[in-house]
Amino acid sequence: MSVETIYTSAACNRTPDSLDWGPDGLIYFAANNAIAVFDPKYHGSVKIVRTLIGHKARVNTVRVVRDGSECHGGINLLSGSDDGTCILWNTKQDGGAVRFILKGHTKGVTAVDALVDTATNNLIVATGSVDSSIKLWQATAESTFECTQTIDLRSGLTFAMKLFCLPRSNAVMLAYTTDTDVVKLCVRQKRTEADEATFEPVEQLKGHCDWVRGLDCIQLPDSEDWLLASSSQDTFIRLWRISPRASLQKQKEFKEILLEEDITLEERTFTVRAADGAEYHYALSLESVLQGHEGWVYGVHFCMRDGKLHLLSSSIDKSLTVWTPSESGVWVESVRVGEVGGSSLGFYGGKFSPDGSSIIGHGFQGSFHLWREDAEQPGLWKPGTILGGHFGGVRDLAWDPAGGMYVVTLSADQTTRIHAPWSRPEGEETWHELGRPQVHGYDMQCLTLLSRYRLASAAEEKIIRIFQAPSNFVQNFRALCGVVTDPEGDAVVESNPMGASVPSLGLSNKAVFEVETPETDSRHIKDMYPEHYFSPIALESPPAEETLMQNTLWPEIQKLYGHGNELYAIASSPDGALIASGCRATSTDQAQILLWDTASWRVVQQLTAHQLTVTQLAFAPDGQHLLSVSRDRTFSVFRRVSSAFELVMRSDKTKGVHTRIIWCCDWSHDSQRFATGSRDGKVVAWKAANEESNGAAVAPFEQAGVLELKNESITAVAFGRRKLSDGRYLVAVGLESGVIKLYALGQWDLLLNISEDHAHHLTVKRLSFRPHVEQHQLASCGEDGLVRVYSIKL
Repeated sequence: MSVETIYTSAACNRTPDSLDWGPDGLIYFAANNAIAVFDPKYHGSVKIVRTLIGHKARVNTVRVVRDGSECHGGINLLSGSDDGTCILWNTKQDGGAVRFILKGHTKGVTAVDALVDTATNNLIVATGSVDSSIKLWQATAESTFECTQTIDLRSGLTFAMKLFCLPRSNAVMLAYTTDTDVVKLCVRQKRTEADEATFEPVEQLKGHCDWVRGLDCIQLPDSEDWLLASSSQDTFIRLWRISPRASLQKQKEFKEILLEEDITLEERTFTVRAADGAEYHYALSLESVLQGHEGWVYGVHFCMRDGKLHLLSSSIDKSLTVWTPSESGVWVESVRVGEVGGSSLGFYGGKFSPDGSSIIGHGFQGSFHLWREDAEQPGLWKPGTILGGHFGGVRDLAWDPAGGMYVVTLSADQTTRIHAPWSRPEGEETWHELGRPQVHGYDMQCLTLLSRYRLASAAEEKIIRIFQAPSNFVQNFRALCGVVTDPEGDAVVESNPMGASVPSLGLSNKAVFEVETPETDSRHIKDMYPEHYFSPIALESPPAEETLMQNTLWPEIQKLYGHGNELYAIASSPDGALIASGCRATSTDQAQILLWDTASWRVVQQLTAHQLTVTQLAFAPDGQHLLSVSRDRTFSVFRRVSSAFELVMRSDKTKGVHTRIIWCCDWSHDSQRFATGSRDGKVVAWKAANEESNGAAVAPFEQAGVLELKNESITAVAFGRRKLSDGRYLVAVGLESGVIKLYALGQWDLLLNISEDHAHHLTVKRLSFRPHVEQHQLASCGEDGLVRVYSIKL
């Protein structure tokens, strides 16, 4: 048995400098505690091709090492994390990335950079931390890295760092910024011949009037001069020139008469002592000040393209700007791209592709934005196909019950998202996010699909919200996924509204039936709140982030009130006629399960069985049984009798097989078996029993095998949609550690172990097999924010 990951959805961490575009054409970005690698040219589309697991807390920064392939261990990637470590990766190695873990900081690492020292061909690594220090690391003869110097910042935080080699002397310079408005420069040099080389402060660059958040540098073409760019929360970008000088004598001052005032470009100098004792002199001057952004500028990135210099800046004002020097040497804005609409808060960073023909930005919502320059029309930049994901833990998922055409996920980031395969006449099928039915409210907890185009979601509030797909979504979904026969969709297109919008200060998606075009009245809602108003679209490729946020909402058609506490579990019957729901509970009354009729939207029955929160509910595929599991260490089975459900089995709290919270449950496709999984590390299978034995009534289900995993917590379980070829059931088990295991149910034979690298690195929250497909496909979601779809080959 083998497994192939056909889809991974992940958001970029919401920290500056958490993405980099490598010379191999792959994009590396921080995804919770992992690093995701995504290919922006995967068969004409995009796909996350692997994840690198190594950190124990959120990854704050990712940096590709340029020209580091020949240096120690072939290191080509650095990452810094809240766990206080920096990891050096060799992603070119088969069978996993070789790692060096740099431990030394007492708090999170927020900035990293590396440089191959041309004099020694050794890799120098700099790490900056919240513990108010910068550490410098170098390779040792024992094939490890050791800290060679610690720079104490007293109370400062490191925001950005850059290492580069000065011309002539080949001395290594470190530029770094802290929570001040200056850029500090240090040079690695020896005080005496006997001393070890250390970084000594030589100069400070002053001019900004708020924290400096971004740094980048580049050597100017046909010159020995370096250009250093700094971007700040004061909305300005400053360019500084570092030039070698033959002597310390200052150049003549540049003066210009303007409004009868002298403008003097000050030039400051410093001296570097090389290893051989020779002294080299350098001059610093302010080259230019770039003004154009209206918000904090988080990042800058240089690129050489066609012999011309370009600078990309990314700002919280929702724009990415490319600056280029004109023939007169004045830097001007040549390209501006960004978001229009949506409710996001701009960009945390942006990078050029290695050839400079593409730009990627990562935003406040963890989203990606890609633009490529049109080869036939230079200067015209077009949005490219992109992927994205949840930036909070994903707590539940469900497949389209009508045909398994898509999977919908729900997250603590207050969104529900629809992921589906994009069918193209040419090229491989790739998965993308196609819709975002809900984008607001409370942290979400659970969902269920009543039909292909009707969704019920529940959050950390006391109501259940019902959503119906609008006709514009149905048309685009059919076009992108190649759906041919869709009777429910036909009815939706004929009778449903076109789309939905979120009113300002509102918490409900309001239906939009026709798009008005106001003639003269600028007070129209569309003009007053354009970022919240729906506009119909005809998609030919997967939608961009702002389209998802604004134009793929589903109208809310109903709210169900009845629970006294926050919702925790929800399920719907196979025919969509009933919804079962449970809320957080500390008493029997609160733990009642409510049954709702979806025709009248009223409570038709209250089921009492548990004393604490019901953690999961599941209807049997034949609709005749309802299964519930709870924090009180028990499970209950209700049977449909005429039009109502009655309790027919409840496990024993003290003598039962489970001794801890029961987190999860699921039914087999034939309704003959179900499984329960618990924090005690046990998964118990139950099978239908003979109704009577020796004239005495017995429980309708009996144990059919216990799987016990020592020191593990079972958090998700799912049955395959059909039996294996030998007649056994296929069962997927998800663990708190993030691992997914596949078993053949008979004697619980382990068929496959999906490790953290291919599964999740935090708790697996839900597993579900895809219905109506020939081969076994499994969807998983986890507390790490990842959504994955696997193809399982037997």
